[in-house]
Amino acid sequence: MITVSPLEIDGKNAIGLKVDLPNSPPLLAIIGRTGFVMCGFLNTEAAEKFNVAAAVVSGVRNFEDVLKTEIKKTTSKGQLLGVKLGMTGKEAIKAFL
Repeated sequence: MITVSPLEIDGKNAIGLKVDLPNSPPLLAIIGRTGFVMCGFLNTEAAEKFNVAAAVVSGVRNFEDVLKTEIKKTTSKGQLLGVKLGMTGKEAIKAFL
């Protein structure tokens, strides 16, 4: 099942995407205007190649987990927008809104 949910983060709009996968944790992403925060399924090398602003969290099962979990990786474009390793997913997505 694929779920797309509008999310409000500090008064700004984002989109939550959840894909339930067989025998696997879900694929999760929170998408902002200029970039996105995604679970560990994100291939950061590909995101870097395409010059995408993105950040990665791991061990998440829902949107709330994505927002409260610390960033493990980010692309150089994500860094330019203010994303730093160790900040929360919420702090990162705010940089992309």
